[in-house]
Amino acid sequence: MKKSRGILSLILIAAVMVFLGVTSIHGLNSKGMGAARNINLGLDLEGGVSITYQAVGETPSDEDMKDTVYKMQRRVEEYSTEAQAYQVGDDRISIEIPGVQDANQILEELGQPGSLYFIRHLDSDGNENYTLNSEGTGYELTKTIDELQEDGSVVLTGTEVESASAGASSNSTTGATEYGVNLTLTDEGTEAFADATEEAYNNGQDTIAIYYDGDLISVPSVNQVIENGQASITGNMTYEEADNIASTIRIGGLNVELEEISSEVVGAQLGQEAVSTSLLAGAIGLAIVCIFMIVVYLLPGFASSLALLIYTGLILVLLNAFDITLTLPGIAGIILGIGMAVDANVIIFARVKEELTDGATVHGALKAGFHKAMSAIIDGNVTTLIAAGVLWLRGSGTVRGFAQTLALGIVVSMFTALVITRVIIYAFYAIGIRNEKLYAKKLKKRRTIDFLGKQRVFFIISIIMCLSGFVGMGINHGRGIGAMNYSLDFVGGTSTTVTFAEEYTLDEIDSEMIPDLEDITGDPNIQVQTVQDSTQVVFKTQTQDLSEREAFAQYMSDNYGVAEKDIVVRNISGTVSSEMRTDAAVAVIIATVCMLIYIWFRFKDIRFATSAIIALVHDVLVVLSFYVIARVSVGNTFIACMLTIVGYSINATIVIFDRIREELKLNKKEDLKELVNRCITQTLTRSIYTNLTTFIMVVVLYVLGVSSIKEFAAPLMVGIACGAYTSVCITGALWYVMKMRTDKAAVAASAVRHEEVKAVADNSDSNAGAQKRTTGKKHKKKKRRH
Repeated sequence: MKKSRGILSLILIAAVMVFLGVTSIHGLNSKGMGAARNINLGLDLEGGVSITYQAVGETPSDEDMKDTVYKMQRRVEEYSTEAQAYQVGDDRISIEIPGVQDANQILEELGQPGSLYFIRHLDSDGNENYTLNSEGTGYELTKTIDELQEDGSVVLTGTEVESASAGASSNSTTGATEYGVNLTLTDEGTEAFADATEEAYNNGQDTIAIYYDGDLISVPSVNQVIENGQASITGNMTYEEADNIASTIRIGGLNVELEEISSEVVGAQLGQEAVSTSLLAGAIGLAIVCIFMIVVYLLPGFASSLALLIYTGLILVLLNAFDITLTLPGIAGIILGIGMAVDANVIIFARVKEELTDGATVHGALKAGFHKAMSAIIDGNVTTLIAAGVLWLRGSGTVRGFAQTLALGIVVSMFTALVITRVIIYAFYAIGIRNEKLYAKKLKKRRTIDFLGKQRVFFIISIIMCLSGFVGMGINHGRGIGAMNYSLDFVGGTSTTVTFAEEYTLDEIDSEMIPDLEDITGDPNIQVQTVQDSTQVVFKTQTQDLSEREAFAQYMSDNYGVAEKDIVVRNISGTVSSEMRTDAAVAVIIATVCMLIYIWFRFKDIRFATSAIIALVHDVLVVLSFYVIARVSVGNTFIACMLTIVGYSINATIVIFDRIREELKLNKKEDLKELVNRCITQTLTRSIYTNLTTFIMVVVLYVLGVSSIKEFAAPLMVGIACGAYTSVCITGALWYVMKMRTDKAAVAASAVRHEEVKAVADNSDSNAGAQKRTTGKKHKKKKRRH
């Protein structure tokens, strides 16, 4: 790179930093487009719309209510991945959608839950129930849905559809692939649909329309009588169109018909202090990481610090651009991402140090550092990206929101490390900053540490840590305190709506009421929401018994003059349903399998992949043990924490395996045990630093954060520390053990090498003894001559 290009590159980088800073603070126009203040915030930070529905008719069964809650959850996720649906009492369902201030608009868009109908084309008098609209772009009903139900034109309702999925088939005439929707009906639906299709087919009524929330979403033709309950909708559609229709049918087929009974705009669950302290933690953590990088890696560290500032600006702008909803755990995730973003720079500059120590020029060291670090960076980030992709496709609720933030952080961090940092460091070199001492302190030769010699000790420690969680669960269950400390997000609790004589702010409630209410209810994590344009406040706690409810009411009466009639108490279900937990578990399993396949493909050795996945499971189990033993509350942040560990802990392992793979090609005759020990030792500093930078961010977050953030940060600190231990002490040893037990050639080579080393040592000892005897004789001769 020429000097002029170097100057131009630095000017361009400075301009980008200024642009991102101005955009994040002020926005691109007078309305603040792109500004950080316009990022979509979740219920905990901004509040939103709360709508309560009640089941029509008799009280539904628990199974029907759970199924309906889950389907409603999937519907409201179209507005935000952080939207929630949960059961209230026996026959009510509440939904909460963040960032929305117009409840009526949401009610109109959601329509009447459960209003999915299959409608025949003609009624009993031969009149058309739907016709092509005047624009010729679709169909419209000629009667109301009530009239269609009264005259028997409704063939099926959504509750009689058991499943709907998109599928592909081959056209028997052209051989081309066609996409469609496959339906499976219930027993009642099968019988009713058989009668309807027979009537339509025999009488020339060739269509049965599917109607949902005011729209005819599909008007398929009846080509035959369908008696087996297996129907399909085909036609000129893409897979995405088929999948959308299938999704609408699935979600629309609620088991319970609901009617709206109340809607209101609720305030944020957390005060402004929670946001400000988290942002302060991010700023302090970022400053500490930048200082650390500059002290350890000198000029390259300064370059990476500038890239880190660009990373932060890009993240803020892209969160706005992609309409990603940000919650407090999401802020924590971004702060964590800052620590993770510097990982790639540590990997690169550690390589640069090694090259300079081996005598390379500054330019040669930079070039080799970026080149040799490339595979480890790509493999580590792609495995995490695979996890994010699967979590997005298979997860639901907060899991999908986490996947969005994780994937965005990975892509941006790779870009800043491999492009921005590279441009900055080469620009410095081009303008004449070429003193070797500014680029790295040369490494001192380090004695190889025998990690594999202590593998039994490490394995025993790991087994104890992994099993301690299950033992702790048994002990806790025996004590009657629950295997884990589940929050109301998981097991539900009590919702208490209090109407005060005057309006209170969230900060006033947090400072004046919450400490006393925590003592009364025994819940250290009370969720609070204010209701806009009213004096009502909603307190959500763990399930209260009668004495706690009475104490709660007495406290409100004694201190705030609230009458008993102004306090409404209802039981609520968890916002994380069993189906959502199942979705998350299935997503993690699929992601793990995909990562295993990818590592196997990249390293051409199933033992590398297996070792990495075992290590990943190990870290998850250790963090689970921490939750059990420390009795940390298990809520929404639990899922985010575990997913973070799944996505992050494999990175340091990839770095070590990348070095082993490299050395195996260069030193095929070296003793395998010695090679693995040397590779772990060579990457030890790098493994420590990559985890340390992330650990610093989380520690600052823990020290300054509110209670809900501490519950996220504490297990993460354990996970990060455990990840460092696992990558250094466990993964290499696991691979070595599997290699020696399954590869006869490796065992034979190791035995030969061991004999060669022993022979050299014996020969060396023999020569040393002979030399010592000779020296002794010479000494005696000299003594006699003297």
